[in-house]
Amino acid sequence: MRPDPSPRLVDFYRVAAARMQGLDVVNCALEVEAIGFAPWKDHWLGVLLTPWFMNLVLAPRDPERWVALATGVKRLHAFPAGDFEFIGACDDVLGDYAMCSLFSPVREFADQPTARLVAQHARVALLDAENAERAAPNAEGPIAGVERRLEQPVSRRDLLRGRLGATGDEPRR
Repeated sequence: MRPDPSPRLVDFYRVAAARMQGLDVVNCALEVEAIGFAPWKDHWLGVLLTPWFMNLVLAPRDPERWVALATGVKRLHAFPAGDFEFIGACDDVLGDYAMCSLFSPVREFADQPTARLVAQHARVALLDAENAERAAPNAEGPIAGVERRLEQPVSRRDLLRGRLGATGDEPRR
């Protein structure tokens, strides 16, 4: 079993944070912090907060049970609250891990305690089945409906009037 990766994550991202000072995406009120890392199934699960993002992190706890993703490759992971897309990451210091974006950038947070509280709540919410989307059998979810409409051809008239992916039910202006 591998130890909690959060100290290595914090060290690694603090170095990156020092290089990013002065960039527009950086929220100077925030610092790098690993929040709520604990075993989940055969992995470590927690939230990584930096001055430019807040991500869920999955890292191997039992290397025999970890399926590595190439950097940038996406995979859905099932949690009680639903399926969430994680992106593979790997480096010489941390090894393999995967991240799911919660906030990027993190400009909406005024201070570290507020961001930490949101991270804690997000991790708890992820493991609560009450937060799963409820859909009627064979019902199309809101995102699928928008994607389906965007795949429909758009007339020049609808394009000029801002009716992209119109269903025909929208009122004419």
